[in-house]
Amino acid sequence: MKKKIAGITIECLKGDIAAQRDMTAVVNAANAQLRPGGGVAGALHRAAGPGLEEECRPLAPIKPGEAVITGGHKLPNRYVIHCLGPVYGLDSPEEIFLADCYRNALRLADQHRIDSVAFPAISTGAFGYPLEEATQIVFNTLKELLPELTYVKHIRFVLYDQNTLSVYEKYLEKLN
Repeated sequence: MKKKIAGITIECLKGDIAAQRDMTAVVNAANAQLRPGGGVAGALHRAAGPGLEEECRPLAPIKPGEAVITGGHKLPNRYVIHCLGPVYGLDSPEEIFLADCYRNALRLADQHRIDSVAFPAISTGAFGYPLEEATQIVFNTLKELLPELTYVKHIRFVLYDQNTLSVYEKYLEKLN
């Protein structure tokens, strides 16, 4: 599903975040040390090769809500934007930290004149953020931020399963 708002295409699809060949940047749902792990971080590090971890090392640690940028290495993307999402029930205020992830990633993309960014559903996997609540935060943050963006013209949400895709599409449908 795709929608154009304020000149920016917003899209939701089910897929592999490490295989978004037409996107300039992908977002890593990172851990604080920016190291390979499970989920999105593991998939991106495996696809990017050891150079990504090497470039990440001096940038770590990061705090919940923070974002840093590296090259894409062997990924089909020029950049990886790494965000540390909050662990639900542990990192408080988690709604602020989650919104900051998306806000900081998009601002970083705009500062680097990146035209297209693919996001996973940050914090909704191993970090336990309830999907519906997280998705509402994502789209509220988008609505606030879209008018500020100059260079970002395409935002894609690459989602792991059909249920997550359905929830994101429901919120995208309501966005105007």
